[in-house]
Amino acid sequence: MKLANIIKISVFVKPEENEAPIKEAFLKLFPFDIEDERIILKKTRATSFSQRDIIIYEVELTKDRHSNAFLEFLKSKLDEQQRKMLVSQENRLDDNLDFFIRLDKQSLVNNYYNITDCGDCFHIRISIAAFPRKKESAMEVVKRIFF
Repeated sequence: MKLANIIKISVFVKPEENEAPIKEAFLKLFPFDIEDERIILKKTRATSFSQRDIIIYEVELTKDRHSNAFLEFLKSKLDEQQRKMLVSQENRLDDNLDFFIRLDKQSLVNNYYNITDCGDCFHIRISIAAFPRKKESAMEVVKRIFF
């Protein structure tokens, strides 16, 4: 069953941070080897609002088998309380039916999945595949994803 049209995952690496463990944690988000699956790991250098150089890692999942595997893996890493919180917070779903999750960067580097609202995080944007294209239908899909 198609749950997501596209899933975009990204993380910012600040100049004072050690890039290697953050990249390693980023790659561990996927239950498959992205290189073997021919998924592009995009690395971009950018300048932040405060004029600091940052690195942005991004992956976009477009195939159903990758998206479904990723979502199942993510679900398995979150405890029931975190999954309930995600499903109950309707503000995570925007008018375009994109569902947003942030995972705490330091926790994930230490191999613990912790949902956060802070900016120092791994960003996950899930474009929900819902018909009809309404928020109510999309929230039903979100519930299916996490329970």
